[in-house]
Amino acid sequence: MPSFSWRVWPALVLLLLPSTVAAEESSLLEGWSDVWLFRFLVNMLGYSTIIIPGYLLISYFKRTNYLETGSGICFPFIKTCVFGSESKTGLLDDVSVSTRNEGDSGSSLKQVIKLIFCAAGLQVSYLTWGVLQERVMTRSYGATTPEDEGEKFKDSQFLVFMNRILALTVSGLWCILFKQPRHGAPMYKYSFASLSNIMSSWCQYEALKYISFPTQVLAKASKVIPVMLMGKIVSHKSYEYWEYFTAILISVGVSMFLLSSTPSKHPSTVTTFSGIVILVGYIVFDSFTSNWQDNLFKYKMSSVQMMFGVNLFSCLFTIGSLLEQGAFFDSLAFMTRHSEFAFHAVLLSVCSACGQLFIFYTINQFGAAVFTIIMTLRQAIAILLSCFLYGHAVTIVGGFGVAVVFLALFLRVYARSRMKSGRRAPQPQGQKV
Repeated sequence: MPSFSWRVWPALVLLLLPSTVAAEESSLLEGWSDVWLFRFLVNMLGYSTIIIPGYLLISYFKRTNYLETGSGICFPFIKTCVFGSESKTGLLDDVSVSTRNEGDSGSSLKQVIKLIFCAAGLQVSYLTWGVLQERVMTRSYGATTPEDEGEKFKDSQFLVFMNRILALTVSGLWCILFKQPRHGAPMYKYSFASLSNIMSSWCQYEALKYISFPTQVLAKASKVIPVMLMGKIVSHKSYEYWEYFTAILISVGVSMFLLSSTPSKHPSTVTTFSGIVILVGYIVFDSFTSNWQDNLFKYKMSSVQMMFGVNLFSCLFTIGSLLEQGAFFDSLAFMTRHSEFAFHAVLLSVCSACGQLFIFYTINQFGAAVFTIIMTLRQAIAILLSCFLYGHAVTIVGGFGVAVVFLALFLRVYARSRMKSGRRAPQPQGQKV
């Protein structure tokens, strides 16, 4: 039964087997729980107990043409979840458009103040988030003496749930307090982006058990390479020469950093391989999330409505899986034992939710290019901050490799902005797009 937790099995074994054999089986299962692939499969099993019944219900309502034949008190709820209320209306966001237009008409001083506010908000939110992320996943809690190893928190899924529940609350309040476009997308379509989003977040937390934070940041910065490869193979896309050039620069920079890393940090090739596999999983899930969200924006909705819909299903998936595994109450018990962890987990969630709001506001006010520059700077500062706080050793060659990666990222932003401005130049002045 999917609803049985893997934590239940040791108790059953103790009842059915002699004490010696039962103890061996219990220790074996506890050992399996430390394997990241096992935890990944258990999480997916928990999500399937929600996804499969939901899929069957949606298929039933569509097959029976419930939109025309249904009635009763549940009809509006089922219609919203399964069918939606509007057809696709193109990439339109009335709230975002009006906000961008208001920002463009403001004075230069006002725009500078807004830009400083956005940059400071993004940097503070995500730099704090990055430092806390590494602290929670790589350091122990409760150590009273240098000889005491303390206790490490191991459940990445609980941290994902904490982030999503606060983001859901913030986005829900935002939708209530500020006017939003009429929502038209079927609610169940958010579940696809939600599932890939929580899995990418899980991979992000889990990877820190096997690789250093600077390595993770560089891997995330270089995800443009697999995106281009996938576009070339699957979609037969063509790219400009500067895109190939910057992709090669990123590859060289990442290779320089990884090959110059001190071997004492990761003595096991299995551990290093596990970290790489988890990072690949992060890139795959994250790429799917962004592409599916782009598809959802074809319905008339705001970015905050998107944030609410995705986080709603993320909370549903994660709390269901945590309860089935028995991990939810274990994590709460860890919080009660270690107040410092409770503070870190809540602050981590606050930074994540505030960061998402700053992302939407910055893109609406200044566009994606300015946002990309700010976030690229944030990644560079995050690496330096992590090395300073947690003592990650970076050689001269590795530092040069980091510089090459971020130089390539800035070149991509500059070339893309020049190309866009070149395309807009030939248009007649009276033409509106």
